[in-house]
Amino acid sequence: MLRDPRMSDDRVDQWLAFARQFLRALAVRKRKQFDRRVPIGDLLTERDDNAAAYGFGEGTTMYDNALVLGSVKVGRNTWIGPGCILDGSGGDLQIGDWCSISAGVQIYTHNTVNRSISLGRDPIDYAPTWIGNGVYVGPNSVIQMGVTIGDRAIIGANSLVNRDIPTGAKAFGCPARLQQPSTSK
Repeated sequence: MLRDPRMSDDRVDQWLAFARQFLRALAVRKRKQFDRRVPIGDLLTERDDNAAAYGFGEGTTMYDNALVLGSVKVGRNTWIGPGCILDGSGGDLQIGDWCSISAGVQIYTHNTVNRSISLGRDPIDYAPTWIGNGVYVGPNSVIQMGVTIGDRAIIGANSLVNRDIPTGAKAFGCPARLQQPSTSK
């Protein structure tokens, strides 16, 4: 372990013991709050504070281990699950109000395939990606650049979304295919 050479081993051990005690106390508090064990990042931060730090809408929550890059706008009352990647580094990534972006979802605004297979001769492709209001995106789904998902659409778990999904539609699979229309009350 790297440490300040001026700090004695005893002092380091004391500090580590304090840190462990502090984290245990936080873990007990969070376990009562969420009825499960939570990662260290979630012990030290509040999910609404995480979202607010990016300027996301009021009532939006985001796990500490979600990765946000580039230009990302998220509306109100949206939930962003653990391990998500919101990659707006290629431009405009917008997610509406009242969405559920489940664990492990990846959303992109760029694509490096052509650049890679051309050995760098072709540029990186960029396009805005938009997700409407009231959209549910199932766990571990990938939404490619340039896709628009309409309001109240449902994307099933483990789906690859490489084309637009209309309002109220259900889509799942790899690649995602439209299913029967969803019904909402």
